[in-house]
Amino acid sequence: MPNIKIFSGSSHQDLSQKIADRLGLELGKVVTKKFSNQETCVEIGESVRGEDVYIVQSGCGEINDNLMELLIMINACKIASASRVTAVIPCFPYARQDKKDKSRAPISAKLVANMLSVSGADHIITMDLHASQIQGFFDIPVDNLYAEPAVLKWIKENIPEWKNCTIVSPDAGGAKRVTSIADRLNVDFALIHKERKKANEVDRMVLVGDVKDRVAILVDDMADTCGTICHAADKLLSAGATKVYAILTHGIFSGPAISRINNACFEAVVVTNTIPQEDKMKHCPKIQVIDISMILAEAIRRTHNGESVSYLFSHVPL
Repeated sequence: MPNIKIFSGSSHQDLSQKIADRLGLELGKVVTKKFSNQETCVEIGESVRGEDVYIVQSGCGEINDNLMELLIMINACKIASASRVTAVIPCFPYARQDKKDKSRAPISAKLVANMLSVSGADHIITMDLHASQIQGFFDIPVDNLYAEPAVLKWIKENIPEWKNCTIVSPDAGGAKRVTSIADRLNVDFALIHKERKKANEVDRMVLVGDVKDRVAILVDDMADTCGTICHAADKLLSAGATKVYAILTHGIFSGPAISRINNACFEAVVVTNTIPQEDKMKHCPKIQVIDISMILAEAIRRTHNGESVSYLFSHVPL
């Protein structure tokens, strides 16, 4: 693959390395450091003139620092005459602030989209956006990849009784994601309707659908403090489910999340590695990780070669 360079931001170097290994490339040299006043400084250590540049940076950890670092890296490559700069953002930051749900609320996801465009990004590759409409916040092409094929593969390989399961969405927003997985496994699905009084706190839940004497698999795009999925798991067990699994694309796991999962009745909580999970796995034996580096690597390869990316929406690359 000539004329391609892959750089890694500091948010998730392990994933960047896996993507580079998969493509048979070396990661580009880049030094990111901070001045004593905490300003971010980036030095790209090799020529990018006329190259197709990919910068891998996930929206996790110190989110604001990592976002700023990504913007600076894109700009550094752009003004060093890179022919095209693609931001590979496995977990899109601020994706939950995607609409004005009360007066005077910001639409921060649109602001992030504008910042990425202004910094010089020509193309965005991301995974399981919280709301797929965020693609419309950009005037540049956005490839929103799905973890779904990898999730289906995991279910078939790791849950022996998957033919007798119910796929459950912990909120109405994830209904589409859940119905799609249920259709492809040819099983039933259920929804949990929740009412919130304030953000990050759930008031009460109502289960719509039948999970009696079945394995329940909760599927969601992200879990932050895990209040919702732990509540949902209790609800499913009290409704007669035999086992409860949770499968999440982005395991943010902030605040009390890990202790909640340890105390909850999950068989396993499965997340992808869009966000680094090594530390979390040490504190919580229930967390298992699906590697999605090959999906991102294949998306980069296809984009670079001008091939169709839509194959990845329904297949896991071998």
